[in-house]
Amino acid sequence: MKTKLQKLLGIEFPIIMAPMFLVTNKEMLIAASQAGITGCIPAHNFRTIDELKEALDFLKKNSSGPIGINLIVNQSNPLYKQQLEACLDYQVDYFITSLGNPLEVIERSHQKNIKVFCDVTDKKYAQKVVDFGADALVAVNSGAGGHLGKIPASLLVPMLKREFSVPVISAGGVNTGSGLLSMLALGADGFSIGSPFIPTKECGVTPEYKEACIQYGAQDIVVTTKLSGTPCTVINTPYVQNIGVEQNPIESFLNKNKKIKKYAKMLTFYKGMKLLEKAAFGATYKSVWCAGSSIEFSHKEETIKEVVDRLISEYQTAFDVLKNDQA
Repeated sequence: MKTKLQKLLGIEFPIIMAPMFLVTNKEMLIAASQAGITGCIPAHNFRTIDELKEALDFLKKNSSGPIGINLIVNQSNPLYKQQLEACLDYQVDYFITSLGNPLEVIERSHQKNIKVFCDVTDKKYAQKVVDFGADALVAVNSGAGGHLGKIPASLLVPMLKREFSVPVISAGGVNTGSGLLSMLALGADGFSIGSPFIPTKECGVTPEYKEACIQYGAQDIVVTTKLSGTPCTVINTPYVQNIGVEQNPIESFLNKNKKIKKYAKMLTFYKGMKLLEKAAFGATYKSVWCAGSSIEFSHKEETIKEVVDRLISEYQTAFDVLKNDQA
């Protein structure tokens, strides 16, 4: 495996441990770099700018590989400007931008030789960020955990590869070596993988959350709009079944009203994130656990290195089988 993502970031394997809200932590990023991949952490995992700066300082001193930061660049993130400034000051290696216009991030990052990868779910938005100067596209497909796209990877990756020359990073649905091989065959230049790293020893969420990712499977993943106003995947626990996955009529009206939807979305996002925080770090029957369908292939708690080693070993086996079949 020699892909454009490996060359861009100088990593052994073309995998980004995806930024997961309240899940990805500093220890996971360090473990990812030790395992030959890179990790990206959401800036909004830190409640204050001082906490973000402390984390960046810690990572700069302790990580042996590239450090990635995920920025939400739309109006639901009131700390965006300060987060960007802090990350630029600390000279992070790359950004992944989500849910908004990344032009400012791209322009200011390139002044400091920082790479910017942009989440995209379709060709139209991909064209915009490529025109802005994005260094890579994170192709968020319909199998992604958290905020997901509508197009399956089997269509989205080759569609973007056909249209654009920048690297395409497949995001969603991969937790096996054969999955890696299939995405590479479609033209992917790398992978953003999140849910398989939730049930790892370095992850700081509750044992109940980790166990849910092991015991539940692909058929247990549902899409909800109640957390952020944007479709997001969660495990279909009894509590989720009880509260439903659709916004109630009042929530829906507020989020569509032109005059107040900005503030309604911010309130929905805030309430949803507090709900996720309670579930991630406290044992509660009100469990809303964010995960993707790739938990189907998570069967036990592992270290991050064990997850990476398993993926690469399975990839090599799948590659050898394919090679022998073609011989």
